[in-house]
Parts: sequence; structure tokens; C-alpha cells
Amino acid sequence: MTGLNIIKLPKIIAVSKTFKMDKILPLIEHGHIDFGENKVQEAIDKWTDLKEKKPNIQLHMIGKLQTNKVKFAVKLFDYIHSVDSEKLAKKIAEEQLKINRQIKIFIQVNIGDEDQKAGVRVEQVTSLFEFCMGINLNVVGLMCIPPVGTETSFYFKEMEKISRSHKFSELSMGMSSDYLEAAKNNSTYLRIGSRIFGQRN
Repeated sequence: MTGLNIIKLPKIIAVSKTFKMDKILPLIEHGHIDFGENKVQEAIDKWTDLKEKKPNIQLHMIGKLQTNKVKFAVKLFDYIHSVDSEKLAKKIAEEQLKINRQIKIFIQVNIGDEDQKAGVRVEQVTSLFEFCMGINLNVVGLMCIPPVGTETSFYFKEMEKISRSHKFSELSMGMSSDYLEAAKNNSTYLRIGSRIFGQRN
């Protein structure tokens, strides 16, 4: 079969941050394996025992990761979606080496050039990617959070272009409010919370 573009269906990360395990277990029992947390300590408290019992669960760090939490994060998480500096990348590489474990990394892109938001500028993606490769990090793709209240499809299209130019296999974008638009632009991981668990308190 030649000449066909193979469409990769996106995986859903159930964003379980702030929700207690009684809300999460029904999803696990249904067979869902990808879950997202944004605070290391909360994830440790909720997931450490369960991941030992169910090692197929894939835990995604989707929030900002402080360097002083990295040694805990690399033991628990399978993916980190928020790498946005050489300092953080270096710390992850060091801590991984200590425990002989390699996790999958997304570079977070500040696609809307917002001063208050984490992520590297578009023009810095290549240099951070090359730095990560040089210290043996397994960078699988890019992540973004578009500006609130904007036409997100514009930013998703830009992200898809950047991803394609670097030949990344994964693209983490789209949340409860815009996941359909993200899927149209070849997102491979949709980070969905309220649409699954309901509104947070």
C-alpha cells in the first residue's frame, strides 16, 4: 500500500490532578492507562503503590517541574511534558543516570510568546533539542498550551509544522476545551481533565 498517509490516532491523557483515587479507579478498571499530574508530591502520594501493582500505567508530568523535584519525578513518571530549559534537562539526565531509567521527554514550546507562561520560544526549540540529544535524553516530541481566549487552531497548525520539521513522533496539545481542533492538527496526546472527571473544586 503506497501513497497513503497513515493517521496516528491520539492517545488521551486523563488529567487526574486534584482528583482522589476513588474518582480515578473506575477509569483504570475500564482499561485506561495514561494519566496526567502536575504536582510531584501529589503524584507520589496517589500513584506510588498503584504503579507497583499496575506497572502498565503510564504517568505523565504535565505541569512545571522544579529542579529540586526532579529526583522524585524520574522515579515515578514515564513522561515529562514540560522541559523548557537546559538546566532542567541536565538535571533530568543526571537523575536518570543514577537509577538507570530513561523516561520520555517533551519540550514545552511557548507558542504564543507569553511572558507569564513557561516554555521555550519557537526559535529556541532546535538548540534545546540538540542540547537534550547531547546528554542522551529521549526527546519524543513537543508540548504547548496556546493562549487562553484565542483561536487555538492557528497555534496548533504552527506546532504541527515545527514538529514535522524536526521529525518528532509525538505532539502533546489539546485540552478539554480544544481537543478536537488539536486532533485535527495531528496531536498524538490530548490532555483531558474536566471532560472526563468533571469540574474541579
